[in-house]
Amino acid sequence: MEHLPITLTEFDKIILKEYCNLAEGLGDYLGECYELVIHSFASFDHSVIKIVHSHSGRKEGSPITDLGLKMLSDIKKNPDFRHITYYNKNNAGKPLKSCTIAIKGKHGKVIGMLCINMDSPLYTFIDSIRPDASQKENIINETLAENVDELIFEKLTAARDNVFSDRNIQAVNRNREIISSLYSDGIFNMKDSVVKVASLLGISKNTVYMHIRNLKNPDKN
Repeated sequence: MEHLPITLTEFDKIILKEYCNLAEGLGDYLGECYELVIHSFASFDHSVIKIVHSHSGRKEGSPITDLGLKMLSDIKKNPDFRHITYYNKNNAGKPLKSCTIAIKGKHGKVIGMLCINMDSPLYTFIDSIRPDASQKENIINETLAENVDELIFEKLTAARDNVFSDRNIQAVNRNREIISSLYSDGIFNMKDSVVKVASLLGISKNTVYMHIRNLKNPDKN
């Protein structure tokens, strides 16, 4: 399922600008233990247009995360889907309590996201960000990449590890399963992702395109 970057209207741009102002105000009020990020879906490769108190190593111009791509799929399946709260870790392994909120423009079109990540060194906050046994299903390993190449590499590495550890997958089908995993995660919405995945897997880009076509049209297989 594809979700190509969208063309923003002037009204959409105003909405995103106001969310950037909101992030600055919330950052000033909440303090440095909160990272606030505004994503624009005008570009998945450089979706971060505002970041306040960066704890994830990202900066303005960084790409969308794998979770952001998955949220697009969830929203398309359920238009009422608006946000998700979950537990995560930053690149240094510190626990985060996170919330990702869809930003909608005119007629309910999703144009971006507001992401809030709480990272506090204060021991009084530890219990509020550590999930208990009833919240284990809300733990999500979000890939907080600084650039598109890093995001693709990390997602491909994780997919390859999963595929190679599954003894039920024959060697001849491994690349297909890796590509299927990346497709499900929305990685092929990223610019030049097919070429980059083909290079990392040591196969031709035509082979990657073939698998993607089969995934788009499973009934024709």
